[in-house]
Amino acid sequence: MPASTAERLLPGARFHRYVSGQRSAVRSPVHYTLHEELAEHIDFVGGLHRFPAERKMVTRASRKEEAMARYQQRRVAFHLGVTPAVIRKRYNLTDGDIGALPNNSQACAQFLEQYFHPADLAEFMRLFGSSFGHRSQVDQVVGHQGLGKAGLEASLDVEYIMSTGANISTWVFSNAGRHESQEPFLAWLLLLSNMSSLPSVHSVSYGDDEDSLSRAYMKRLNVEFMKAAARGLTLLFASGDEGAGCRKLAGGKHTFRPSFPASSPYVTTVGGTAFKNPFQVTWEVTDYISGGGFSNVFPMPDYQAAAVRSFLHSAPKLPPRSYYNSSGRAYPDLAALSDNYWVVTNRIPQPWVSGTSASTPVVGGIVALINDRRLQKGLPPLGFLNPALYKLQEKGPSTALYDVTMGCHLSCLDAAVEGQGFCAGPSWDPVTGWGTPNFPQLLRALLNQ
Repeated sequence: MPASTAERLLPGARFHRYVSGQRSAVRSPVHYTLHEELAEHIDFVGGLHRFPAERKMVTRASRKEEAMARYQQRRVAFHLGVTPAVIRKRYNLTDGDIGALPNNSQACAQFLEQYFHPADLAEFMRLFGSSFGHRSQVDQVVGHQGLGKAGLEASLDVEYIMSTGANISTWVFSNAGRHESQEPFLAWLLLLSNMSSLPSVHSVSYGDDEDSLSRAYMKRLNVEFMKAAARGLTLLFASGDEGAGCRKLAGGKHTFRPSFPASSPYVTTVGGTAFKNPFQVTWEVTDYISGGGFSNVFPMPDYQAAAVRSFLHSAPKLPPRSYYNSSGRAYPDLAALSDNYWVVTNRIPQPWVSGTSASTPVVGGIVALINDRRLQKGLPPLGFLNPALYKLQEKGPSTALYDVTMGCHLSCLDAAVEGQGFCAGPSWDPVTGWGTPNFPQLLRALLNQ
């Protein structure tokens, strides 16, 4: 609409065109109000004040692939790479651990013009899925599936949720457009709210810096996350690939930079790990890129208060308190391997793909398998996982998750923290959460929830 019309609809706003290099945006430097008749019906109006983030719009997976290639050169040792067989061996899934019910399904959501290609999925399963029953086709695509080259992020998500949650009906939600130049999470969530039949598990490998989004927008997303939980959906989000993150404040000081929706109290957030021995399927340590920390916006939910308090009291070394909000929602909640995956994209097998974009669909597939067993017993799907997850672990030592106790993630490169954020330790920590799945034990524990 013309700016003059928008100014009449939103009294107080005054729109101007701002130009930076080759980009321009129409924004109002002053706040808007709403007519009284409309105010009670509207949560917020987006796209009026905040400017596009000064960053390249590329996926987490592709950014980290370049970083991990450099990292591998420094390490010298060559890792043959994580495949579905490696995932299954590490997390104790047998070839018989596959979906059995037609009424169970799982999904992943794609944003930022990322699309998978059916031929890539078929080739991936031909190369890496020969030992277990699986599907080689997505059952339903919701939204527009773009033409042209496949995206690395989309390929990774689809291939690993379908090889871990093997033989389970899989949907892909393809979400076009942007919100404030970022992922249109709200449009996706409103679509879910308006659908009567949905997969029970949704894996999302996308997120943004918490401070890059308006509080009104994040609060509105949380309403939709709560709706999803009330419907019995499990929403899994990647914790991010920037460690604790880093933000420079006025005056030259630094602070950690949490990620959202990873920092929402109403989703389950997945961190990342790597093998201690790069040549063997063995125990895991922190992946140094694994996102984690404390929200600066949302308070700590009751379900995790005891676990986080224990970490803060027992950790041998913590960053200065000025770097993080110790009373905020802490994340991640659990983790999985996120280092050196094989992915087929544009019909080419590609190694060294890393990031929590990889660990999240793996956990999604495992949760979908547990739902399959629950449905066979006449039980409902797990739904919002966090309360059960924290209650399970706080009962005492559990074999349902492998505790990751070694390694730290990255943060600000300044004198106070010297590039180190938080470190893993016994029980819950803000790098790997409660640890990584031990499928048969986790299945046994969650069948009783």
